[in-house]
Amino acid sequence: MRKSFLLIVVVVLVALYASLFVVQEGQRGIVLRFGKVLRDSDNKPLVYAPGLHFKVPFVESIKMLDARIQTMDNQADRFVTSEKKDLIVDSYLKWRISDFSRYYLATGGGDVSQAEVLLKRKFSDRLRSEIGRLDVKDIVTDSRGRLTLDVRDALNTGSAGDEPEATTEADDAIASAAKRVEQETKGKQPAVNPNSMAALGIEVVDVRLKQINLPEEVSSAIYDRMRAERNAVALRHISQGKEEATKIQAAADYERTRTVAEAERTARITRGEGDAEAAKLFADAFSQDPDFYAFIRSLRAYEASFKSGNDVMVLSPDSDFFRFMKSPDQLKTK
Repeated sequence: MRKSFLLIVVVVLVALYASLFVVQEGQRGIVLRFGKVLRDSDNKPLVYAPGLHFKVPFVESIKMLDARIQTMDNQADRFVTSEKKDLIVDSYLKWRISDFSRYYLATGGGDVSQAEVLLKRKFSDRLRSEIGRLDVKDIVTDSRGRLTLDVRDALNTGSAGDEPEATTEADDAIASAAKRVEQETKGKQPAVNPNSMAALGIEVVDVRLKQINLPEEVSSAIYDRMRAERNAVALRHISQGKEEATKIQAAADYERTRTVAEAERTARITRGEGDAEAAKLFADAFSQDPDFYAFIRSLRAYEASFKSGNDVMVLSPDSDFFRFMKSPDQLKTK
């Protein structure tokens, strides 16, 4: 009896444990019964919020969906601007599930990879359309923030009915998923634009452009042209510098030559005036005593003639050149 009671208790505990499930914070749970989704009165899948819940053990299973914001990186791709110029744009976006029941139905059981494939294709088409309306200046300057906002809003709300935009494969795939959701819920889901990500139960939270580059061939050509332009500017500055240097050198040479000539002229004038003044002084002085002047001149002649001890002069002793070398008596006799 006691063993039976313990067995019943164990079975009850195991059943109770198997009937409990916990939805973690940041997740949502959808219950499957024999592989089919439990639905409410509006034929919408039942979505369980974070917390402790019950299910029928061994009959029902839980499909967990991530409710957190997720990041999807996009491979850098080539886009064409309104100027018909190519750009390589590297981007990413952040998204989250806004309608879990619609997301589950539209993505074939909450398949994240399928959702991201559709989101990536739609995002690429929308970004290509928005970039095609702008030129390079608008994209890389003040319109960059507006561009990402326009892309995000267009993904969330879809294209307006009056937009002359061709339907893409991504639009057809999203519209097909939205139609499938409408059929499964028998039209009891709120109407959404089948051209928006809301048709998949997804909300795009943010869109960002990480890098905007020119294609390799265009970049090389632009860098070569910039290098040539800079070299031309450098050569022009060098030429102008040499021209200015030549002008300054010529002006300096002219000023130096003029200054030297003026100084030489002034020096010669001053020297001539000095010589004239000296000659006048000598003339005035010597005119007062001609004999003394003759004596001084003779002494200077002797000094100039007998500079070396090896000098030899052949003159008559009676020559007037040696008259001041004679004794005073001889001078008087003569």
